[in-house]
Amino acid sequence: MKMALNCSSSTCITFPYNKIRNPTNTSSLTLITGFFHLAQKPPFRVSAATSPAKARFVASRKESVRVRQLQRPLIEYMSLPASQYSVLDAERIERVDDNTFRCYVYRFKFFAFEICPVLLVRVEEQPNGCCIKLLSCKLEGSPIVVAQNDKFDASMINRISCDSNSSNSEVQQLTSDAFIEVSIEVPFAFRAFPVEAIESTGTQVLDQILKLMLPRFMSQLVKDYQAWATGDTSRQPLGTGEI
Repeated sequence: MKMALNCSSSTCITFPYNKIRNPTNTSSLTLITGFFHLAQKPPFRVSAATSPAKARFVASRKESVRVRQLQRPLIEYMSLPASQYSVLDAERIERVDDNTFRCYVYRFKFFAFEICPVLLVRVEEQPNGCCIKLLSCKLEGSPIVVAQNDKFDASMINRISCDSNSSNSEVQQLTSDAFIEVSIEVPFAFRAFPVEAIESTGTQVLDQILKLMLPRFMSQLVKDYQAWATGDTSRQPLGTGEI
């Protein structure tokens, strides 16, 4: 798409002919001379080749649940090596290797387009929990969405921990602290919108994803702990893919 800033019948600035022929003062002559000088220059054009604007979406959320300890303590469960982790939901998560997992996020709408992010994440073990870091993200969905796969950067980190200071307490707190940031070239179809409006909408979408997913993730984690703590060593996923 090209847009020219040029003189047309609806936007041209006109001067009375008699004033052009007989300017009454020096300022009028200067204005007229300047106008014709500009008219001789090639029109300024804005094209699709111009470097596209970038939009940035940022969201964070912390979710905590109280967990009643069973026969085996929560801190012991949280200290398991990643190779012994359950995938929690086989419909949404698959194991790539001992520390790496592929996660299929729920489909959602951004403006009129359907998006399904596929995340590749790595789990890093920590003393009282773990840290989940995003390695890569691929977008599935509408054709215009798939076309953005080489035009955005994303980062995500989710720290899951339990309160190690109260390991002997009957009830402990389990916490998930997540942060997501996405930077994307504004697609051509969206360049008519202000970047601020796109960023506001994108941030709201990320907020909604975290609002839906973190409580569900924590619920699955608690159920998996309860199964493990009562002697179930199968590590079978308990999730069904539903929100």
